[in-house]
Amino acid sequence: MLYLLAEWFGFEGLFNLFRYLSFRSGGAIVTSLFIGMMIGPRFINMLRMKQGKGQPIRSDGPQTHLAKVGTPTMGGLMILTSMTISLFLWMQPDNILVWSCLFVTLGFGAIGFLDDYDKVRKASHQGVSGKVRLLFEFAVAGFASWMILSKIGTDLYIPFVSNIAIDLGILYLFFAMFVIVGSGNAVNLTDGLDGLATMPVVVASGTFLIIVYLAGNAIYSDYLGIPFVDGAGELAIFCAAIIGACLAFLWFNAPPAAIFMGDTGSLALGGALGAVAVSVHHEFVLAIVGGLFVLEAVSVIIQVFFFKRTGKRVFRMAPIHHHFEQLGWPETTVVIRFWIISLVLALAGLSTLKLR
Repeated sequence: MLYLLAEWFGFEGLFNLFRYLSFRSGGAIVTSLFIGMMIGPRFINMLRMKQGKGQPIRSDGPQTHLAKVGTPTMGGLMILTSMTISLFLWMQPDNILVWSCLFVTLGFGAIGFLDDYDKVRKASHQGVSGKVRLLFEFAVAGFASWMILSKIGTDLYIPFVSNIAIDLGILYLFFAMFVIVGSGNAVNLTDGLDGLATMPVVVASGTFLIIVYLAGNAIYSDYLGIPFVDGAGELAIFCAAIIGACLAFLWFNAPPAAIFMGDTGSLALGGALGAVAVSVHHEFVLAIVGGLFVLEAVSVIIQVFFFKRTGKRVFRMAPIHHHFEQLGWPETTVVIRFWIISLVLALAGLSTLKLR
């Protein structure tokens, strides 16, 4: 909206600032942060009144979690509200990549909301059937991927080398769907401790803010040997809005959490990261930057695989953050150390831009 206003005034005077992605990205962070901080207390009170007992806590989980009984969930609604409003204010409205990523974010958020609602209504940690969830997730990811590929093509770029790509044709659509759905569920699995998923999402979003800005600039992308994607720079506004919204949520989610993100937030944010990575042909870099999320997902896969075949557990509990809790690590220790890991992986992901 602000971009259209500046365009209407011909970008004269102060309105010329709206030409610059750096200015609008900064504005998106501040706006979503401010909105999130303002609506946070009201959202928490409203959800606490609506939900009563709050998010169901698993009795077979770490015993320290039983103290969290009564904490409301669906805090992702705060994130999605502040992020979306900020994005509408600062984005260039004719960018199909931004709309595609927003479609994934809100679509996955709606799926997560239904799952959270079902859990609260049943007072059980069992929500919507996993098969039903995946069906809807792939439907959302499929439509968004189709929109994205209509803009960027179907070339799969090989990491660590310059200008080498394989045209996958229709197969790229299925690959993109897998990346988006996999990313959404990986972040969802990570969201098990206060603040654990939020800061790594901020770190990953900040990393991709840099990547999309470079990929959307013909000069920088040519210098770095990464694929140029026309219009990808506008996704910097999208990533910035996520950063501000998540920082505001973290203010209320810091231990001891006043509210949980729930599947409403974690599924949406993971899907958003996946969609952004597909939009700039950096799917493999997402696996590095979001390596913490990959680790959490793989730990669950390993645990289930070996338990079904041997009856024995590889980890004391999965996802892996619960394993460290069972080893005696305090929750805050697990969270902060995992934050450090996510930061190191983000730096590793950025370094791949020069390893070509």
